Amino acid sequence: MDTLYQKSVFDEWAVVSFAQAKPAILWYDGSRPDDFVKNFHADSAPLFAEMQGRSYAIGDFEFVAAGFGSRYDACVRLGESAYLLCNYIAGSLADIRADPRWLKAQAPFVDLTEKFRSDPLV
Repeated sequence: MDTLYQKSVFDEWAVVSFAQAKPAILWYDGSRPDDFVKNFHADSAPLFAEMQGRSYAIGDFEFVAAGFGSRYDACVRLGESAYLLCNYIAGSLADIRADPRWLKAQAPFVDLTEKFRSDPLV
């Protein structure tokens, strides 16, 4: 994605499990690991509000326009209870979409979702 976009699309990535009552961070890559955990509920609120009432199959994804700064911009369902959360901390999805290179950069994202659709995270 970054190669096609010619800069970082998402600068924060996390795999989160919702198998238990409390979400578990399985993997994190970003600049704010402590704040990610501390602010998880507030930062995920706009994305999860967008997802409310919808049913997602493994490999399905969601983008939210209300994400900005530390608020998550996108997610992918990776398995029965696992999701990949993606974020562009320096801006918003609107900023990403404003660049015409975003159209080409979406292809690797969709390819990634198809990989989880065919081989879910267990």
